[in-house]
Amino acid sequence: MAFLEKQSPGRVLLDDTVALTALIEASQNLQSHTVSLLRPGKWTQTVIKRYSDFDMLNSSLLVSGVSLPLPPKKLLGNMDREFIAERQRGLQVYLDFITQHHILATCQLVKKFLDTNNYSANYTEIALQQVSMFFRSDPKWEVVEPLKDIGWRIRKKYFLIKNKEQPKERQVLSWVSLLLLYVVFPLQNPYIYPVTFANTSELSALVIRMFNEKGTLRDLICKVKPKEAFMRKYCIPKKIQGLELQQIRTYGRQILEVLRFLHEKGFPYGHLHASNIVIEDNTCKVLDIENSLLGLPSYYRPYITQFRKINTTESIDVYSFGHLLYEMTYGRPPDAVPVDQYPAVTYTSVVSVLQSILSTDACKTGMPTVAQLLQTPLFSDVLLFHSEKLQFKIPTKLRDALKTAKECMEKRLQEEQKTNQQHRRLTRAQSHHGSEEEKRRRKILARKVENTVTDSGTPSRTRAHRHGLGHTVTDSGTPSRTRAHRHGLGHTVTDSGTPSRTRAHRHGLGHTVTDSGTPSRTRAHRHGLGHTVTGTRTRAHRLGHTDSGTQTRAHRLGHTDSGTPSRALGM
Repeated sequence: MAFLEKQSPGRVLLDDTVALTALIEASQNLQSHTVSLLRPGKWTQTVIKRYSDFDMLNSSLLVSGVSLPLPPKKLLGNMDREFIAERQRGLQVYLDFITQHHILATCQLVKKFLDTNNYSANYTEIALQQVSMFFRSDPKWEVVEPLKDIGWRIRKKYFLIKNKEQPKERQVLSWVSLLLLYVVFPLQNPYIYPVTFANTSELSALVIRMFNEKGTLRDLICKVKPKEAFMRKYCIPKKIQGLELQQIRTYGRQILEVLRFLHEKGFPYGHLHASNIVIEDNTCKVLDIENSLLGLPSYYRPYITQFRKINTTESIDVYSFGHLLYEMTYGRPPDAVPVDQYPAVTYTSVVSVLQSILSTDACKTGMPTVAQLLQTPLFSDVLLFHSEKLQFKIPTKLRDALKTAKECMEKRLQEEQKTNQQHRRLTRAQSHHGSEEEKRRRKILARKVENTVTDSGTPSRTRAHRHGLGHTVTDSGTPSRTRAHRHGLGHTVTDSGTPSRTRAHRHGLGHTVTDSGTPSRTRAHRHGLGHTVTGTRTRAHRLGHTDSGTQTRAHRLGHTDSGTPSRALGM
């Protein structure tokens, strides 16, 4: 969902920057085939997939050049239970690899595989229909060819078009399927790529610019052609090369200048990356500055939401500039952020700027502002070729729209960061509680603690105790025997406060108390005093007392009639 997008009845809000996850809950036989039951992490429905579905997805993703860990197909024995369990684990590894890959996870092929209901729409056809309808009202435009999959966004499509009045010139039309706020065009700034034409409707917008045959800055770094598919170009580029130091300094200074210009005008950008930079005559020009007003989420949104110090539109642009500077230096984006270890490079001044933006300390405590970056030795003495005063006329309606867009972007960002932080804390707590080390610690602690203390300070017997007195404390403070005890006195307390023998006891006094208060022998007792109400000896008793209270030979532990404990043989 984009930050300005509104919910409409029957419409599911989708966010291109949110990667789906999936868990294979089970594998089962269905109509002589083994199927996997997938549950995408964002939705509640279960998706049924056969191995052939995984194989088709894998074939479609081979264009990326990435080596994918799909388990091999097996013709014989594929219904064996052990094989099915092994394949389920292998397919889960395959899904985890795809959904964690920063490019594959965002492509429509993967999202449609995991969530067919919400990602089955053919946005290229939808875009072509709406563009054709617009061209009927303005017949000077003509579609030359669709530029399929050159971008990473699912609901943003590109077409190569021409103006019939200038048939040799090629322009590129970008179409966005979103509810939007306002579209900006044209802007008089030497570091912003100009817009030829823009138009909006209730459900979409289209923007036309001149087509650059050399492509974007990322195309230049990766040595690829601009019309190729996004996955083919950038997943595993065959040739990558960082820029020379002078190019890094010049391009960096120009980009910082346009960022300062936009921030001074209150314009929220948030979409700075190498694919949104075009180089013309050694000058950087920024693309797609209208994205924030169209409600499109940032390319680096999955990273930004992890750091609470990146909470303003300016800090988003500074963070994005750090990624761009890293890519210009090393020829590829960083593998992960924060970055504390950098590959060897002779440009020490570049590394110091990168550390101020992408290091762990910077992400936790805060990054420099655009003005502070312009004062660093890397950029401060770079000469600019354009000295004319930058113009940016803002109508009142647009000024209000910019303010609303900026507030919405920052509010949504802070809410997501708070949610992510709470989720990380819960995940860490669950992981720690279930760790083997924590389980061992709890077991050791349980062995050490023999008694716990009640509110009154009296030790109480726990259920796990197997030896000792083995009693708990009733509300009246009188100790009572617990069910699990195997040894000890072995009696509970009746309502009258008189101790009574429990059923499970095998040793001890072994008598209950009648309503009259006289002890009686229970059926299960094998040892103990063992006398009836009349005090006479019963046949089943093995041990007991004489009328005078004399200890008999086989007593294990008991009491004389006077209540004095006697020593048991064999204790």
